[in-house]
Amino acid sequence: MPPGLYQHLMQAMADDWEAGGVVRRLLGEDAPTAAVVQLRLLAGVQRLVLRRVTPELTMYYPNLGGTASPEHAWADVEPVLRAHFAELQEALQLAPQTNEVGRSAALLIGLFDVVRRAGTARIRLLEVGASAGLNLLVDRYRFSGEGWSYGPIDSPLHLSDVSIGAVQPAGFSIVDRRGCDLSPVDAGTVEGRLRLTSFVWPHDLHRHERLRAALQVAQAHPVQVDAAAGSDWLQQQLADTPDPGVLTVVWYSVTRQYWPLQEIRAVDAAIAQARRRLPLATVCMESPVSAADSTPVRGFRPAELTVQLSRPAGEADPHPVVLGTVADHGVPVRLAAAAATSADR
Repeated sequence: MPPGLYQHLMQAMADDWEAGGVVRRLLGEDAPTAAVVQLRLLAGVQRLVLRRVTPELTMYYPNLGGTASPEHAWADVEPVLRAHFAELQEALQLAPQTNEVGRSAALLIGLFDVVRRAGTARIRLLEVGASAGLNLLVDRYRFSGEGWSYGPIDSPLHLSDVSIGAVQPAGFSIVDRRGCDLSPVDAGTVEGRLRLTSFVWPHDLHRHERLRAALQVAQAHPVQVDAAAGSDWLQQQLADTPDPGVLTVVWYSVTRQYWPLQEIRAVDAAIAQARRRLPLATVCMESPVSAADSTPVRGFRPAELTVQLSRPAGEADPHPVVLGTVADHGVPVRLAAAAATSADR
């Protein structure tokens, strides 16, 4: 695949930085590499384009129908950086947030597993790092894979080919759903929808399509996302005991790697304490973690879909069970042969 718009722009931005141009003045001399400031800046530029403030750039953005060669984009982008300097500096304060709805496929497959093994179909779903809460609407989307499908057939969002390996659906109903995030995004506002869209790369047309569909669902079925740190929020939420026959499921995806070690331990402690007194499962899509200290393993490895089910005085998984690995944006989920959401485990 030839280099896309962002590949060309990031190379040009690096060259401009070395030359002491507008990029260096925007980002500052000591821009932290962990903050991925280049993506924050490109998202800020894309918000200008999406708002039609910079019509001269539209021709470079495939998600807006642009077909111009990205090789020539920098000549038009560089003046935009200078003309909108203050606004783009503010954009650097926004951490990347796409609320990738493809990850709901991993959540769904994890729910199939824990619902079947727990013997209950009623779910209280809690998401840490929920962003706009789009994945909390997992039961409002349509999914399909080889030999199976699930969800409303008339849903605006249909995720197809979501799995590699056998999947056995299990019916469930979400009786309560809620999330938390340090900086929640309100999907019900124009600004919230714009923010999520701006962090999706322009050439990822399929991701733009499914984000638009998920936002349509969220408009009809808004969810509550609280502004809070995960550990504090979980302690409060898990202090409440749901009705008998309800399984509490804590879900999070591609967020643990950004938590400080103290937060990782606090989240784990809140969940461990709750396991001793109520039926609880975790469904996680995260990088593999070290058994020694529960921190992410160094080096690039695919995210793992893990589940852990416990019921007081009943069945309990002593450790998280790996159901499979997951692609960067959630689909497909490649199921492990030994797991494959088996009801026999």
